[in-house]
Amino acid sequence: MKILAVADVEARRFYDFYKPGCLDEFDLIISAGDLPARYLEFLVTMAHCPLVYVPGNHDAEYLAHPPEGCIPADDRVIEIGGLRIMGLGGSFKYNRGQFQYSEEEMRLRYAKQQFKMKLKHDYPRGVDILLTHAPVRGHFDSEHPSHRGFQVFGDIIKKYEPRIMIHGHMHRNYAAGIPQKSELYGTTVVNAYEYCVLEI
Repeated sequence: MKILAVADVEARRFYDFYKPGCLDEFDLIISAGDLPARYLEFLVTMAHCPLVYVPGNHDAEYLAHPPEGCIPADDRVIEIGGLRIMGLGGSFKYNRGQFQYSEEEMRLRYAKQQFKMKLKHDYPRGVDILLTHAPVRGHFDSEHPSHRGFQVFGDIIKKYEPRIMIHGHMHRNYAAGIPQKSELYGTTVVNAYEYCVLEI
């Protein structure tokens, strides 16, 4: 399966400079947040494949206008093409904006997903992709609250050993040395800033 992961800024290659057929190679598009609904709607229309998304901290518009034709994964475990995706969008709480959470609130959201998985007897199957907006705490995040990661994401990786974690939020032009791909506890961690192409 070939996946296009996107986050934070519109990829001009697939939007401003779109050429018919340039999205045909993808089997799935995954958005890690902070992208306009109109952009996601354009991608899902032109690509003719599913688009799964979680909100970022700048996606308050989704409350009134969720991206049409796209599949929300926030606070859910969904299955697409045989891949199980756990979604936990939003960022660390730094003001009173939408989709911001304390570490304790994010842990509670994760606990609710675990409970739902147990009820469905899905608990032993785990997940293939952890989809978030924020990064893991201490793994190429920032000390500033607006770009701090969540420790619980590291705990999820240790427990479920997903093949891939996809996140956004840490724009790779914020500082030197922010990688597009890295590894944590055996899981490939992808910073989907703008876009990244993956194969599973």
